[in-house]
Amino acid sequence: MLRSIPPLNRLLRHPFSSNKNRCLSSPRLTPTHDEAVALPKLPAFDYNPPPYEGPSGEEILRKRKEFLSPSMFLFYKKPLNIVHGRRQYLFDENGRRYLDAFGGIATVSCGHCHPEVVEAIVNQTKSLQHSTVLYLNNAITDFAEALASKLPNDLKVVFFTNSGTEANELALMMARLYTGNHDVISLRNSYHGNAAATMSATAQSVWKFNVIQSGVHHAMNPDPYRGMFGSDGEKYARDVQEIIDYGTSGNVAAFISEAIQGVGGIVEMASGYLGEAYKMVRNAGGLCIADEVQAGFGRTGTHFWGFQAQGVVPDIVTMAKGIGNGIPVGAVVTTTEIAQVLMRRSYFNTFGGNPVCCAAGRAVLKVIDKEKLQENAFTVGTYLKNRLAALQHKYQLIGDVRGRGLMLGVELVTDRQFKTPAKAETLYIMDQMKDLGVLIGKGGCHGNVFRITPPLCFTKQDADFLVDAMDYTMSKI
Repeated sequence: MLRSIPPLNRLLRHPFSSNKNRCLSSPRLTPTHDEAVALPKLPAFDYNPPPYEGPSGEEILRKRKEFLSPSMFLFYKKPLNIVHGRRQYLFDENGRRYLDAFGGIATVSCGHCHPEVVEAIVNQTKSLQHSTVLYLNNAITDFAEALASKLPNDLKVVFFTNSGTEANELALMMARLYTGNHDVISLRNSYHGNAAATMSATAQSVWKFNVIQSGVHHAMNPDPYRGMFGSDGEKYARDVQEIIDYGTSGNVAAFISEAIQGVGGIVEMASGYLGEAYKMVRNAGGLCIADEVQAGFGRTGTHFWGFQAQGVVPDIVTMAKGIGNGIPVGAVVTTTEIAQVLMRRSYFNTFGGNPVCCAAGRAVLKVIDKEKLQENAFTVGTYLKNRLAALQHKYQLIGDVRGRGLMLGVELVTDRQFKTPAKAETLYIMDQMKDLGVLIGKGGCHGNVFRITPPLCFTKQDADFLVDAMDYTMSKI
């Protein structure tokens, strides 16, 4: 039996103290790890940001507390004041450089301030910043055409939104209108947004307010690590059929899922699951919605869209985040037939299809192709995952390494047998890695999973630095 890891307050010591000062009663994370771990060095980068002359982090924090919503939380005990970005790096107010392994929550696809994306934004802003879709403009049609070319079969009708939440809200409404049914099936541990329908579809209590949420059933999550059926996707799919049989009239509007759950902790669903689930839902009259807000645009490396790894074609695809490299834009893509449901009434979005956003999105697609960023996500992501897997063998604190491409998760547990979430350890290691110059995210229902979703221009040298920083920090616990 694997021994459990003692509580954090019995393990922690100063991360830069020497071995000779180490308390002898503080056990190591693994009995075989005795070698010293070298202090990692940030990869060289030939760029210096201009001097920052704005307000200090302390002043910004003071104003934030006074004028912004208290619901807006911060990472780190000492919050970072990020003032500049270039490619896969961020700079704070003092000019210190950090490796961005979070990508603005899987949003920065091409890299911070990519010159071609910036040029497209600036040029469009100079000629026309905003009009309305009530007039003709080529920025929206060019982008829609380019986006449709990336999708299979008859998925070619695009409706632009401002975010992933808006995209999922619209997709769920369209499915209910098209089918005439109300019931929706989503997965436990999922996250689809924080508006009315999307909050209903989301299945983590931390993201759900106590307001009326109806018509959504949450199926068993096909989680290979924590799920009761391991990697057997077909067994998990049976729960979808049972929900249809016992929880609905036998007819459903939609099934919505992420191919890899992002906020849920980078959980890649068991193989074969979507194919079976899609059959069951379609037999019950429902549509299948693929939420590609985080996994889309080449991030998974093996495919441009996450759902493609499961060998399925959805009826509706939603997207945002990486679509604009940081510009607020989202989209719903579906078939001509399904799109007709919006003709029953007037449906309008003032900023959806904004020319500046569309110019940015079109430039993003060009850069992904030109710089072969999907291929890079596969190559570097595979290398990074292998290095993280090696680290898992070194430290029992790491319970699971998962994901694909540059959408990876590292789950920390205090006991591998019982998979007890290592919540405090996760926060501590994140903070220490920040001090070393690495920014990563966290997620999962228990907040014990590192989310690694960097810009797709990430290099093997960056991957080495990230893993070395994690190794160094864990070696000091």
